[in-house]
Amino acid sequence: MTEQTPTLFHGDLVNADRLLYTPSEFAKASLLYLQEIGSLRAQKPHRSQREDLASYLFFTVTAGSGTLAYDGKTYALTAGDCVFIDCRHPYYHESSHDLWALNWCHFNGRTMPSIEEKYCARGGTPVFRPREPQALADCWAALNATARSDSYVRDMAINARLADLMTQLLAESWHPEHRQQTTKQRQLTAVRDYLDAHYAEKITLDQLAQTFYINKYYLTRLFKATYGQSINQYLLEVRITHAKQLLRFTKKPIEAIGLACGFSSTEYFARVFRQVEGVSGREYRKRW
Repeated sequence: MTEQTPTLFHGDLVNADRLLYTPSEFAKASLLYLQEIGSLRAQKPHRSQREDLASYLFFTVTAGSGTLAYDGKTYALTAGDCVFIDCRHPYYHESSHDLWALNWCHFNGRTMPSIEEKYCARGGTPVFRPREPQALADCWAALNATARSDSYVRDMAINARLADLMTQLLAESWHPEHRQQTTKQRQLTAVRDYLDAHYAEKITLDQLAQTFYINKYYLTRLFKATYGQSINQYLLEVRITHAKQLLRFTKKPIEAIGLACGFSSTEYFARVFRQVEGVSGREYRKRW
């Protein structure tokens, strides 16, 4: 286990208690991992500016005020404000003459792009005023304490603490009024709801395009870009999920279940079910 050494820094610009963390190769490949964490108090107004940094940044302004410039916008920050940004994009933050104090952490992980994308899709913004400030403060404090511990499972514990922080950030991100849904995106939601409701019926791309007045090729591209899977893949998952419910909680014949869930034949249902679940429908029912 790599030893991490906290750095107490007293300079002309800031006083900082900073921990630079070196995660294991296992952590970088498989977990959410920490890069640095700390607290600072500005001694003079100053600017920190970065871009193309493979990191995500969360910080809370605990006192004073300052400014964040990110993604073409400038935000005024005061005590109590929180920031969550992707540091691959250019940004800077600077203290005002009302010298600020910050608690911050830099971190990364293979799943972070998806988490940040979900945060934004839910209406999360780079700067926000938390509804539960103590919960976020507790998440940061637990992460800070874990990073400074000598636990032999520290990377796993840090992953858990970062997951707690991400969970709280996603909870804070739910702002439907900030979601910028175009007409096409609203149509996509309607398409997905239609698939959820009519999975037992025969559904074709041409039918969807005609029902929702949208070009079928554009619909195909937009659906996959938005939901990360094709319409056919999504519909297949819905049908298999309903089939598993019927297999587990009813005594319906397996042949009837496939037809009831929208599969065109019992042979097709049997083949697809085995491909998805790795066992036959009969074996799935027996196991569960």
